Amino acid sequence: MTAWLLDPEIWASLLTLTVLEIVLGIDNIIFIAIVAGRLPAHLQARARSVGLSLALFMRLALLASISWLVGLTATIFSVGGHGFSWRDLILAGGGLFLLYKGTKEIHELVEGGAEETGETGGAPPRKVSFASVIGQIIVLDIVFSLDSVITAVGMADNLWVMSAAVLIAVLIMLVASGPVANFVTRHPSVKMLALAFLLLIGMVLVADGIGFHVPKGFIYAAMGFSVAVESLNLLARRKRQLKS
Repeated sequence: MTAWLLDPEIWASLLTLTVLEIVLGIDNIIFIAIVAGRLPAHLQARARSVGLSLALFMRLALLASISWLVGLTATIFSVGGHGFSWRDLILAGGGLFLLYKGTKEIHELVEGGAEETGETGGAPPRKVSFASVIGQIIVLDIVFSLDSVITAVGMADNLWVMSAAVLIAVLIMLVASGPVANFVTRHPSVKMLALAFLLLIGMVLVADGIGFHVPKGFIYAAMGFSVAVESLNLLARRKRQLKS
C-alpha cells in the first residue's frame, strides 16, 4: 500500500504538476489582486482568501468529475469546418471578459491618476461591493480552473496526485497573494504591467477558444522578460530616490 512512497515517477509527477499549477495560477493571483484592490483595505484580504478558496473548490470538483470534464471537450457545433466545444466557448468567453476588465481597469487607472495628482478631468476611483468582486473572481476562477485541470489531467494518471498538486499550488498562492497584492498596489507601473498581462492572457484565451493555439511557453517568456525590465526600472528608481 505504501509502494507509491518509493515510486520516483509519482514524486516527479507531483513536483512537475505542482510547479505547473503555480505558474498557471499566476494570472489568477494578478486578477484577484487587482479586483480586490478596489475594496476597502479591511476587506481585501478576505476577498483574496475567498477567491482562492473558491478556485481550490472548483479545481477539486472538476477533478472529481473527470468523465464530465472530458465531455466538455467534445464538439457541439462547427463553423467553417472548425469544431467548437464547451471548453472552447468557456475559454473564449473568459478571454473576452479579461479583455473587457483589463481595458476598463487601465482606463480607470489612467483617468483616476489625474484626480489623485490634482489635475482636472480625472474620474474618482469607482467603489465596488464585496459581492461584485467575488462574482468577478468566480467568473475567472471557472475559466482558469478549467484550463488548469485539463492540463493536470493530461499530465498525471493518479487522481490523488492531481488533487495534491492543486491543493499545494493553491495554498502557496494563498500565502503569496497578500505580498503580491501589496506590491502591485505600491507600484503603479507594476499595476499597469499586470493589467497588460491580463490583456495578453485574454487574447490568448480567445485565440485558444476559436482554434488558434498559442504555446504558453512563448507567453510566459514574454511576461518574464517584461517583469525583468520592470525590475530594472524599479531598482533604478530606488537608486535615484536614495541619491536625492
